[in-house]
Amino acid sequence: MAQSTVKKKEIIEKFAAHEGDTGSPEVQIALISDRISYLTAHFQTNAKDHHSRRGLLKLVGQRRSLLQYLRKKDINRYRAIIQTLGIRK
Repeated sequence: MAQSTVKKKEIIEKFAAHEGDTGSPEVQIALISDRISYLTAHFQTNAKDHHSRRGLLKLVGQRRSLLQYLRKKDINRYRAIIQTLGIRK
């Protein structure tokens, strides 16, 4: 299921660096993280949904590569997004 436009807009407003910013790594990571958390909850009730599991794995890989890019470009922004989303420990 796709994210609702209202929730998506809230996430974009929270993580955007400036007005109209939808492509920055922080926004993309936050949107992907929201979809990952939705799919994780989905698998609690639908354990045999292997097609969606493949999509989840692709999202995790995409988020990981965006995080690697951000860590390489600006370590402070990387640490901020990690702490805000609570991804790593």
